[in-house]
Amino acid sequence: MISRLDDSGFDDALEDLTDILHACVQDGASIGFVLPFTPDQARTYWQNRVRPDLQTGALDLFVARDSGRVLGTVQLVPAAMPNQPHRADVGKLLVHPEARRRGLGRALMAALQDRATQLNRTLLVLDTRSTDPSRILYQSMGFQIAGEIPNYCRNPFEDRLEPTTYMFKDLS
Repeated sequence: MISRLDDSGFDDALEDLTDILHACVQDGASIGFVLPFTPDQARTYWQNRVRPDLQTGALDLFVARDSGRVLGTVQLVPAAMPNQPHRADVGKLLVHPEARRRGLGRALMAALQDRATQLNRTLLVLDTRSTDPSRILYQSMGFQIAGEIPNYCRNPFEDRLEPTTYMFKDLS
């Protein structure tokens, strides 16, 4: 089940969100963090970076639950600049490695797109490490490649840089 998480439900989901982020980084996801990465660092990210924006309405946080446990999440971040009222960023699509290949990522993205449409956002933008499997998911959902930046992010396991692909989807 996909739902939009508000601040009142944040504390109940925090441990699952922490576990998802930690597990995804340990599994090699290129989402801004590198190894070593502890559960405390994951919890700090959710509490210090996401919760304040959730409280102010600067982002929408979606979660995928199965049997009450949060197994996936994604963030919709509407652009705040006056010349971009039509645009939003997709952030941190995460599905716990144990729950992959069940359609949770696709369902989370569909909910995010529905919310973007409700907010009159007609352009979604995201970036992903060029070699990540998520790129295939995004393309299958209609995202187009805008370009690639070489040496954009550090590989989570090795001391080398990798390219990132920028993608977009027109919802109008």
